[in-house]
Formats: sequence, structure tokens, C-alpha cells
Amino acid sequence: MFPNRLDQRATQVAAHLEDIVARYPAHALRDAMAYALRGGKRMRAFLVMESAALHDVPEACALQAAAAVEALHAYSLVHDDLPCMDDDDLRRGQPTVHIKWDDATAVLVGDALQTLAFQLLSDPATHTDPAVRVALIASLAQASGAAGMVLGQALDIAAETAETPLTLDQITQLQGHKTGALISWSAEAGARLAGADPSALAAYARALGLAFQIADDILDVEGDAAKAGKRLQKDADAGKATFVSLLGLEGAKSRARALTQEAEDALAPYGAAADHLRQAARFVISRES
Repeated sequence: MFPNRLDQRATQVAAHLEDIVARYPAHALRDAMAYALRGGKRMRAFLVMESAALHDVPEACALQAAAAVEALHAYSLVHDDLPCMDDDDLRRGQPTVHIKWDDATAVLVGDALQTLAFQLLSDPATHTDPAVRVALIASLAQASGAAGMVLGQALDIAAETAETPLTLDQITQLQGHKTGALISWSAEAGARLAGADPSALAAYARALGLAFQIADDILDVEGDAAKAGKRLQKDADAGKATFVSLLGLEGAKSRARALTQEAEDALAPYGAAADHLRQAARFVISRES
């Protein structure tokens, strides 16, 4: 069953991150880092672990890369929740870091988690070849920086005060950076660790990332805030354009289903060995949180 496989991977990565963070000096910063890393589906870590399994990468190596992307993702959430950004008080069903501690602690937690991601990738435990480690570091920096996730966040903030709502093409571009870039890095990580061609996984990830965001927009309309663990309908309340507002609810669902099929089709070169990744694509549009 896919949920069991997802939970298994999430448990592995959570334990690895807990062990790493526990080695830091006892301090509120360490406690807040551990807090920020709790919970979540860990879909990005799952993609790393499963793409690595496809290429017979040792699990211990894959675990390092999976923990790295989860640390970086957690940093982005901590900073995104700050009053100067999205100003959220709930994340993964618990008070956000700046609510439980304060703004300064949240900024520092984000800083520490971001640097932890690159520390993990630079560790020889990730790969014995320094060139592979450097390539992983460089590609994650690209995916998460001013040409990737951070650009997407900047475009999202600008959209809040834009005189006209974004078009479908503009939203697709925005989410390709904000959400899609890290999903792409995660899905391609296994091939990069193995020195294999990542093109099939890249095509899979492009479709998956967009389906993931459309599913988020659908959940923002139809979801249960208690299950989602965060405030819903923020975009609608702010008058921002979303895939649902532009395509309609049924149109958005249809587009998500088509993207899921596109993602599954991209995995054809791997045959049945990629079934867990196919199930991940189906899960993305059927989830309730």
C-alpha cells in the first residue's frame, strides 16, 4: 500500500534529521529547528529515496540527500510563515515557529536549516565522489535560489499587490519555481547520485510538481483546515488568481488528472520498478491534506 510506503520513508528521514539536529549545542535554536522539522508528508524526501532505489543507490546515501531537501523545504516554510511574508500562525497543525518563539528565532531557524541542507550534501556519507557532491549542491542551490524557489516566492508576493490578477501562464511559471523546482530536484536526485540520465525523472517531476500545486489550490477550496493543518482559502480571500479561479473547480481537477497521467507516462523507461513513483503521482491529487 502506498500510504505505508510513504510513512516508512517519512519515518526514516525524520529519525535521521532528529539524530542530526540533536548533535547541536543545547539551545532554543536547536529546539526550534527540531520543532520546524516535525510532521509533514515528506513527499520530497520520498521522491529522493524512491528515485535512488530505482538506480540501486545505497539507502544511506539517499537518506542524506532526502534529509537535505527536507531541511531546505522546512526553512522555506518557516520564512514563508513570517509576518513580513505570508503571516501564518499555523503550519502542519501546530503554531508556526515565530508564534511559538519569536520572529528573530524563526529567521535564525530558517538560516540554520538552509545551511544544514548543504552541509548534508557536502558530507562524504552522501557520496564518495566529491564531484557528485558538488553537483548535488550546485543543483539544489539553483533549484532553491533566485532562479528557483525564492524567485517563485518573490513572484507570489508581487502578485498580492498587482493591479491585475495573474494569467494561467504566469501562475504556471510562478509555481514552476516556487513548488516545482524542489520537487524536480528531489525526483532527479536518485539519477544524479547514480551518475545516470535524469531526463525521464525530470519529465515526471515537471508534471508532478504542477499537479501538486493544482491539488493544493483545490484543497484550499474544498479542504478541511483541521486535516490540512493550516489556514485555508487565503488566496481567495486576498483576491489572488489560482488554478481554480482561472480553470474552475472541475477544470482544475481535470488538468490535475491529465498531469498525473503525464507523470506516470514519463516513467515508462523504468517499467514496474517505478510503481511507487506512479502511486505518488496518484496520491498527490487524491490527498486530503
